[in-house]
Amino acid sequence: MRLDLLKGMNEERLNRRAAILVTEIGGGEQRLVKAAALSEDPLAAALESALRTGKSGMVEHAGASYFLTVQVPPVRLVIIGAVHISQALAPIAKIAGLDVTIIDPRTAFATQERFPEAPVIAEWPDAALDRAPLDRYTAIALLTHDPKIDDIALLRALNAECFYIGALGSRKTHANRLERMRAQGFGEAALTRIHAPIGLDIGAVSPAEIAVSIIGEIVGALRKKPLRAEGQAA
Repeated sequence: MRLDLLKGMNEERLNRRAAILVTEIGGGEQRLVKAAALSEDPLAAALESALRTGKSGMVEHAGASYFLTVQVPPVRLVIIGAVHISQALAPIAKIAGLDVTIIDPRTAFATQERFPEAPVIAEWPDAALDRAPLDRYTAIALLTHDPKIDDIALLRALNAECFYIGALGSRKTHANRLERMRAQGFGEAALTRIHAPIGLDIGAVSPAEIAVSIIGEIVGALRKKPLRAEGQAA
């Protein structure tokens, strides 16, 4: 691999940006395609599919064979609220391969004893997210049911490129949430990015069931796979 390509891949990795090294099998020519430039590449469709799966592999295009070396950042899940649902969600998310962080300024809840498998930050979301900004490979779940805490993180999430934003609460609670976000200047296109009530509609009741519905929705958003009902409707 050329030194400039290696340097480019390392730079993208350090900045939590995805990239694909394209190697033409016949002649060995290589190029580095950054996520922001995918649509401009002749292999755009194949590159986009590879980024969704996060897997390297061979593709064919116009009679030539290419090997795609896919580099994507570790996918993160930021959970706002050290609540009962979070206690079930954190280990499930870890099993699914997500890097989990729990943020809650309420020190009575945000303890490592309650969350032995994930880092817990007992700070307000703005302070915690200043050190680890949200990005397009981050999912965020707002679970405190307290606007004073959740809204701080939601503002950050809407201004970032999070692939998933989920918020706990009833439809009435969410309607009030949308009004607060509109008052902050967000338009309807931005607000449609919020999944609320959070999680897939599987009739979940217990914290563990709700956690399963949330991780299912997150994985669906990450892989861009439509629900079976949506596919049938199309």
